[in-house]
Amino acid sequence: MAKDDAQPDPERAIELLWGAPEPDRPGLSLGRIVTAAVEVADAEGLAALSMRKVAERFGTTTMSLYRYVPGKAELVELMRDAVYGEFPMEPSEGLGWREGLERWSRRAWGIHQRHPWLVHSAGTRRLPGPNIMAGYDHALDVASRSGLAPAEVIAVVNLVGGFVESVARQAADTVELQRRTGVSHERWWSERESLFERLNGYPALERLWKSGGMDTPLDPFEFGLRSTLDGVQALVEGRASEVTRDETRGGECVMCGKPLDGGVRGRPRDYCSRACQQRAYRQRQAQA
Repeated sequence: MAKDDAQPDPERAIELLWGAPEPDRPGLSLGRIVTAAVEVADAEGLAALSMRKVAERFGTTTMSLYRYVPGKAELVELMRDAVYGEFPMEPSEGLGWREGLERWSRRAWGIHQRHPWLVHSAGTRRLPGPNIMAGYDHALDVASRSGLAPAEVIAVVNLVGGFVESVARQAADTVELQRRTGVSHERWWSERESLFERLNGYPALERLWKSGGMDTPLDPFEFGLRSTLDGVQALVEGRASEVTRDETRGGECVMCGKPLDGGVRGRPRDYCSRACQQRAYRQRQAQA
């Protein structure tokens, strides 16, 4: 399924996303239009979504929707933010960086499972609304507890979020293929005997196959999330070790720049030797 990459009018989309909430009144409203659009996308996929199909759910004309939203591109932006609002972030007090990022990832995974079309609305120029930004800010907050540098915190959140989106995209593609063809993923592959007969010349694949490596595949989300967070943890521990080494090393001599030996108790040392200390003393005397 091709990604729906139509670009909205950015200023109009921002106005709609961040504008004051509408009062809840009977009849047609922006909120009800967004809800109906989400229902269409959930049932038929994002490519099947159209302003006409949304209007049909209200028994009205397509033109009547344009009083609330300029077109499908802006509507998709509103849909994205709306589905993230279905699962508000819980308070994160007391959570460590790893527990916090894991919970954030599982929340995002749950949203993608509930709305498979979401991955097909992704892109580098999609405009975040308040619900998406609340989740992103939450992830930045818990990731900051790792002690990593600011740029690394942002990179870690983008890495973990990108992993969730990647797994969600694979799952959504499988669901969409099954919906369009009426054939399950397992059945389609089980019928590829003509392909399997040609795979005997690949020794690593054959060895793993015969040893049972493909009998019980690991859950891609669980395995990937654990491995991704393990990688982040290695980075965090590496940075902590660097700080410890710097503290043990004691810094550098203020006169010659040589590393200072660690392990000295009491007042921190400034000089690597008595000679550098005397040089500093003579410089101060000369400047007096």
